[in-house]
Amino acid sequence: MYRFGIGREIIRTRKTTPQTALKWLSSFSVSRPASSLSFATVEVDEISGSRPAEVHNLVQGKWFTPSSWNTLVDPLNGEPFIKVSEVDESGIQPFVKSLSSCPKHGLHNPFKNPERYLLYGDISAKAAHLLSQPEVTHFFTRLIQRVVPKSYQQAQGEVNVTQKFLENFSGDQVRFLARSFAVPGNHLGQQSHGFRWPYGPVAIVAPFNFPLEIPALQLMGALYMGNKPILKVDSKVSLVMDQMIHLLHACGLPLEDVDIINSDGKTMNKFLMEANPRMTLFTGSSRVAEKLAGDLKGRIKLEDAGFDWKILGPDVQEVDYVAWVCDQDAYACSGQKCSAQSILFMHENWAASSLLPKLKEFAERRKLEDLTIGPVLTFTTEAMLEHKNKLLEIPGAKVLFGGEALENHTIPSVYGAIKPTAIYVPLEEILKDKNYELVTREIFGPFQIVTEYKADQLPLVLDALERMHAHLTAAVVSNDVNFLQDVIGKSVNGTTYAGLRARTTGAPQNHWFGPAGDPRGAGIGTPEAIKLVWSCHREIIYDVGPVPHHWKIPPST
Repeated sequence: MYRFGIGREIIRTRKTTPQTALKWLSSFSVSRPASSLSFATVEVDEISGSRPAEVHNLVQGKWFTPSSWNTLVDPLNGEPFIKVSEVDESGIQPFVKSLSSCPKHGLHNPFKNPERYLLYGDISAKAAHLLSQPEVTHFFTRLIQRVVPKSYQQAQGEVNVTQKFLENFSGDQVRFLARSFAVPGNHLGQQSHGFRWPYGPVAIVAPFNFPLEIPALQLMGALYMGNKPILKVDSKVSLVMDQMIHLLHACGLPLEDVDIINSDGKTMNKFLMEANPRMTLFTGSSRVAEKLAGDLKGRIKLEDAGFDWKILGPDVQEVDYVAWVCDQDAYACSGQKCSAQSILFMHENWAASSLLPKLKEFAERRKLEDLTIGPVLTFTTEAMLEHKNKLLEIPGAKVLFGGEALENHTIPSVYGAIKPTAIYVPLEEILKDKNYELVTREIFGPFQIVTEYKADQLPLVLDALERMHAHLTAAVVSNDVNFLQDVIGKSVNGTTYAGLRARTTGAPQNHWFGPAGDPRGAGIGTPEAIKLVWSCHREIIYDVGPVPHHWKIPPST
């Protein structure tokens, strides 16, 4: 997913330590410490090996801790700093029982407990107000940084979007999600009414890269529509939602409405098979998404990975701005966004401009001290550099910048640490069958492909897009209306930005964010997304009469 930050500084070759980064981050002081927050169970800047944070499970309204602990290491220095109480396969039955206790018609619907629509409007209002307080905003911003290191601005943007989302669904807005419609019938007393109906027991599986925004927005959407969700967040970052649930409880969320499970993937898969939720929302890798789609017999919505593209059209203007946006799209959050710019198609006019030198300049401003570049949590350094070397075997391929490991750091080897990287590959080579899968492999890190096309080669670019498997975000950077219409009309991506200021990374609370071209595709953030993902259509046809006065029994038909 998204978000822009502030300008970056030059990468330095001197030794960079996690302590340096943490000292810089701690300079963002607030009026009172995190420990004074009534809902919080951790002091965010004191989490360490000597004072590890603990993450617990929640089931049937009670927090509990199994005997098994998964100890996580700090992504910046390798020090054990968080203990997650994980459920194994033998411990899933309380969660199965809890989810199974929810009927198919949900905890509320338009005919049952409608006052709960108002309850969740109130909860959202209180939570939005609390998140807007500077000390609470800072607490969650720093908490995000501790588990998935990214710049303060990027982490705070995630908190701000969550706060605005909750604000958007305050008051009567939750019940407006359940708005129905009526159509006149064929005779007096007959009317058909369409309603949005909950699924009842549902599951949410959320990724590591946006540990607050993705699970919080999907969780609240599920609750708004009347479902009982169980939430599983990647254990590496589950501390963030652990604290968010405490905040929501403080704002009136009923304890029994949400279950939280911490486990490995194998255990969660077994849970889903046994609990058989009516709908599961999965955000994460395409490989796992396809497996779950089969296991759950299609009862799933997906926001899976995306190899996201950007096309620069023929009209060159505002080079500095476009280069800055390209840098943000590819390398903010160290490229760990499902919407990150994976491939850049430059029109030959852009290739002749100062764009590439600017891209290199902006990439080299990123540094570990302020986390504008940082650890990659799902790829090792060796894996990313091996991918670079395979790409360089393609004729004409070359390193534009980066392609090297970060130096002088203490990021543990289980994670990745490379400089922002761009590899040029000729368009004709990308389209060859022997190269296409390699070039379009998504590397969830600060890594992008760059290529050039001539004025008469747009059909080749469009062919490259047609062959891609995932269709999440895209950008068409041009103010040439005919060019925009041509590209948009021959592409699919569900969240596409168009115009001079187009970007690939953008999932605020004010517009749909999700893939297109797949009936399983999920959205997030808007009323349309919530209704699509977390409710189904139910039609109720009233036919109350009167029966015509002179009605007689007709012949059988």
